[in-house]
Amino acid sequence: MTQLLFVTTDKTNLADLSAVIETRGGTIIWATSGGEALERIGKTAVDLVLADEILADMTGLELIKRLVTVNPMINCAAVSSLSKEAYHEASEGLGILMQLPPQPARADGERMMAHLNQIIGLSSPKKLKK
Repeated sequence: MTQLLFVTTDKTNLADLSAVIETRGGTIIWATSGGEALERIGKTAVDLVLADEILADMTGLELIKRLVTVNPMINCAAVSSLSKEAYHEASEGLGILMQLPPQPARADGERMMAHLNQIIGLSSPKKLKK
């Protein structure tokens, strides 16, 4: 089963995304701050961390920078309102799977899961359900 950590102060921002994950048989763990996310990562294995743009204690990109110093192989996605150019500049070298718009839609979730499945070796959504 695919397990994702969503880090946000407002779950409604990621409601459509979480619906896609649940439809595909995935599990979501929620955290509201970067500190809480870092703590959970130390205790629980996850396939992807999705960081909202602004968290309770830092930005999503700051969280990802901290995560990759602890585990450079961790899969991450980030919600960001930056332009593609500004986002590329701000996230360069972090290996982020993809940028998602504020309040990502179901289609964004489908794209994210397709990318993640390719990375972790799942070729079909059916394989997510165990």
